[in-house]
Amino acid sequence: MRSAAAYESGMALALYACSAATSRGRAVAEPPPRDRSDYQRDRDRIVHCGAFRRLEYKTQVFLNHEGDLFRTRLTHSLEVAQIARSVARSLRLNEDLAESIALAHDLGHTPFGHAGQDALAACMRQREPSGGGFEHNLQSLRVVDRLEERYAAFDGLNLSFETREGILKHCSRRNAERLGEVGARFRDGGQPSLEAQITNLADEIAYNNHDIDDGLRSGLLQLDQLEPIAFFGGHLHAVRAAYPGLQPKRVVAETIRRMIAACIADLVETTEARIADSGVASADDVRASAPLAAFSAPVREQLGALQRTLRAELYRHPQVVRSTTKAARVLRELFDAYSDDPRLLPREHQPTDGRSRWRGVADYVAGMTDRYAIKEHRRLFSVQDW
Repeated sequence: MRSAAAYESGMALALYACSAATSRGRAVAEPPPRDRSDYQRDRDRIVHCGAFRRLEYKTQVFLNHEGDLFRTRLTHSLEVAQIARSVARSLRLNEDLAESIALAHDLGHTPFGHAGQDALAACMRQREPSGGGFEHNLQSLRVVDRLEERYAAFDGLNLSFETREGILKHCSRRNAERLGEVGARFRDGGQPSLEAQITNLADEIAYNNHDIDDGLRSGLLQLDQLEPIAFFGGHLHAVRAAYPGLQPKRVVAETIRRMIAACIADLVETTEARIADSGVASADDVRASAPLAAFSAPVREQLGALQRTLRAELYRHPQVVRSTTKAARVLRELFDAYSDDPRLLPREHQPTDGRSRWRGVADYVAGMTDRYAIKEHRRLFSVQDW
């Protein structure tokens, strides 16, 4: 049987890539895996955990019940993982680590997308002003460090430091001070691994492009709203010129495919140039350097224009706002009900382990799927369900 290190030997990793052989390890020491690398073990634990399965019924933009073909947090995470692996392969980074970070980055997201996150953050600020609020990246780390209950020897998934580092994309300084080594860069400066940096941008590539796809599919976005944006319009015109008479659905799919390919190519080219200019020769050099993964200035500007259009025409569309406003109300009312009377919580979720009442409630509510939150709200507040 091959050693775990052999599973990375065929990757021809760059000097500045992370390697499981030099990992900073796990919070609880474990024997090394026999037939896979430590980062492959991380990926496998993430895929098999309950929080990952629940992503199937958590909102990306459109609520889960609004259509079977719209993205969910699960399909979004899979798309991020595919893009991150492609970029990592081109840059000779550790694909397994990039994939693990991508699959875990939204594990702590609330039901109902960003509307749910904002509602839960407001509830925590009101109830426990000194408690650190609610940040979905920090919640993802809580899930893998503490909340998952699968293993006899430890809480959480006991992931490698490098995977945990990549999951924590954003964090307030106050919260970072409680996190030890994994929060050090938010206290002292510095960067995460290159695998974490490229996964962060893979996330952006994925949601920009699939939100366009879902927006057009829903009818809330129209091609003539996107065509004036150079990055979209240029690819759209090229597709129409190359394939006259192509049916509209395939025109959109081909345009988005080309946009994703262009983003990946630009990210790889720009990042390669920045790596060469920086002279980094190890993963620790990367952490001490300025950010290295980036889009070129022209592509960054065009992506900004695209995001502004999505914000104005899709995310703030009256139909989306109606849904998200209703969803935020559901989460606020659930949070208040459980906070005012924790006996409403299932016994296994009533905080008895040193968590504050409000943090325990936030953990429970954040872990809900869209449809479970709606069901629980109906159960608590609808007289007809008596």
